[in-house]
Amino acid sequence: MRKIYVAILLFAFISGCEKSFDDVVDIAASGYQVTGTNVYTSNTFKYVVGDSLITIYLSLNSSDGVASVFCDVIASDETKLNSDPFYLLDNGSSVSGDERAGDSRFTNKFPLSRQNPIGTYKINYFITDKKNVTKLVAEQQFIYDNGQDKVPPIVTNLVMPDTIKAGETIFFSIEVTDDNGLSDIELVFYETYNPDGVKVVNSKGISQFPMFDDGNTDENGDVTSGDGIYSVLLTFPATTLKGTWRFVFNAKDRGSLISNTIEKSIVVE
Repeated sequence: MRKIYVAILLFAFISGCEKSFDDVVDIAASGYQVTGTNVYTSNTFKYVVGDSLITIYLSLNSSDGVASVFCDVIASDETKLNSDPFYLLDNGSSVSGDERAGDSRFTNKFPLSRQNPIGTYKINYFITDKKNVTKLVAEQQFIYDNGQDKVPPIVTNLVMPDTIKAGETIFFSIEVTDDNGLSDIELVFYETYNPDGVKVVNSKGISQFPMFDDGNTDENGDVTSGDGIYSVLLTFPATTLKGTWRFVFNAKDRGSLISNTIEKSIVVE
């Protein structure tokens, strides 16, 4: 099997978990050193009915001073798949996938589902020592294919005014569906062209402007998070070029498939 690129982290900061572990790994003080991590698969793990377990391990030069080893599995949509620490074991048990007890290689089998989104996943490895200090010691990535037929998303039901006045803020929204589930949606965006036909690009070089399904009514106009309706509040400055502006709407999924296109023109007076 090909080994996946692993970044051993000496300084790391984790957020968005029930508990954060952000201490510096002090190899000299800890008495152990990470010698390898791996997922027992090729670079891409594909879901197969009846075989959804991916085997994960962390190898150490010594387990002296180690109380426990665990990991978090982060999906491509940045959600953590394990609600509790997922412990890796050095017990020689076939149930956990460990080959030999006491060899300082800690292993376990993690279940993945067809409902988990495709894309790049991350594994964060932690060690808790016998002084009850927990540290992040390594990070690894792999690509997950949930085995579903890859179909592009669909955009429908655009809500947008026909005419506005320069200086006004407008609201617009679009509905997005995907047979692979809304978690498969990576980006819903619009591109816009001024009355001279020139595509708008901001100061950061971005021309695909995101829309949001986050329930943030004040900033984005979105009412309900996660309902598949993506929204934007957009202000046309008083100095905006008057005339007919063209907007192009698309969605992209985590397999980089692009939806159908909806176009709409709006007159700025």
